[in-house]
Order: sequence, then structure tokens, then C-alpha cells
Amino acid sequence: HGLATAICAREIGLRAILVLLRQPVTDHVRRCLLLDHAYGAELHYAPTVPRVAATAVLLLIRGLVRGDIPYIIPTGGTSPLGTLGYVNAALELAEQIQNGELPEPDSIFVPLGSGGTVAGLTLGLKLAGLRSRVVGVLVTDILPPSARRLTRLARASLRLLRRAATEVPEIDLSEADTTLITDYVGRGYGASTPEGEAALQRVEALEAIHLDPTYTAKCFAALLQLAQRPPYRGQTILFWNTYSSVDPAAALNGLPDFRDLPAAFHTFYR
Repeated sequence: HGLATAICAREIGLRAILVLLRQPVTDHVRRCLLLDHAYGAELHYAPTVPRVAATAVLLLIRGLVRGDIPYIIPTGGTSPLGTLGYVNAALELAEQIQNGELPEPDSIFVPLGSGGTVAGLTLGLKLAGLRSRVVGVLVTDILPPSARRLTRLARASLRLLRRAATEVPEIDLSEADTTLITDYVGRGYGASTPEGEAALQRVEALEAIHLDPTYTAKCFAALLQLAQRPPYRGQTILFWNTYSSVDPAAALNGLPDFRDLPAAFHTFYR
């Protein structure tokens, strides 16, 4: 999410400031940090959640003093506004089903991090009149969202939609709308799992589809195992790959040296 924000910010002439929380250091993490820097993001490191909050407040105060007021984007872009992206994605899925491009899924497996993707899909599917059920595979142990929190988020997004467009219908949203799978986190957020690594290699070999170890590999590992068991056995299941197929490095003239990063990040390369 930080990298996507940095790329989009540069496209429209905004400055991106990323406050990054520690996670297990992998080649994937190292590459993302170099890409963040290459796309012009200002990087700040915080080893704990309280330090993330403190650093963000300090940066906000600094901006206020300078008259350069930052726009705060929550973790993962998860907010009533940010969630609308996946409401739109669910409506696009409904169009594809209507056009005969794929059958209506019984279940949609998607990684569950900060929750915006799951909440947005759940709301969008209901607005589209689809019966598909979202199955969120939890991939984080850092403030993991509950079904109650996801429902509140979906309701807040619905209120935002209805304020903007009165023709959007009022719909019922409850905690029972989404299934949460919590057995595939492993040692924690960002820590790869043997099941996830096996799933990543399998799907890349068979389908040439790329996954990432933090989110999508764990979700696909859950799908591979649960698809063989009730209630998913025999269902039409859609795997929603949230990992972009676009290589962000392709638009750059190479990646920077890690020594170009702020000093706090150098230890991750030694």
C-alpha cells in the first residue's frame, strides 16, 4: 500500500510520506523499500505500533507549523472512502458475470489485512445483488479486524455513498455476511509460511500468476486446503488476487542502492 501510494502521489504531483512498521525482512520487503525511495517517498521507520502513531503525529505537527498540512491515509488505505475502491471492483465483477465472462462464484477468497478490501467487496456484492460470499483469510496479527469492525466499515462506506447518490439503496449489513479464516497467519504479519511458499510456487508454475508472501500466498494456501473440505468442496470459488501483475520497477531506470535510504533502514540489507 505504501508503494502504491508513492506511485500515485508522484503521478499527480503530491509528496508521499510513509511511516513504516517493522515486519520480517524478506527479499520482497527489501525490494519494496528501494521502490518506495525510487518513487520519491519520504521514509520513516517505526519499530512498534505506538511509535508509528507518535511519528505520524510528529509529522502532522511539523506540517501544520510549515503550513503544509498532510492528508492522513490510514493503514492499508482502509477508511470509508478508501473502501469504495473495492465496492467498485465488486460492481465490475457483477458486470463480468452478467456478460457471461465467468460464473457467479459461491465464495470469493481474499486476503484480510486492515480490512478495506473485504468490507468493500462485501458491500459491493450486496449492492450488485450477487449471492457470492466473501471469505477473508487473515494475514496479520497487528490489530486484526473483527467481523464487527468490518461491518462498521462497510456501513460507513454505504452512508458515504448514499450521501453522494440518493439512488443508492439502503441495504442490511451484518457480521454474518463475511466468513473470517484465521488459521493461516503463521508467525505473524509478513512472516512467510511453508504453506504459503508452496502455494506461491505452485500457482506461478501452473498459471504464471505471481503472488506475494505477505498477503496473497497465505490466502491461496487457505483456498487450496479448504476447497477440498465442506462447505467449499464442489463450490465455484474465485481467488481474488490483490497483488498487482504490473512490475513497478519497469518504469524506472534501475533501483537505487540501499545506502540511499535513510540510515534506519540500512540494517535490513546487512
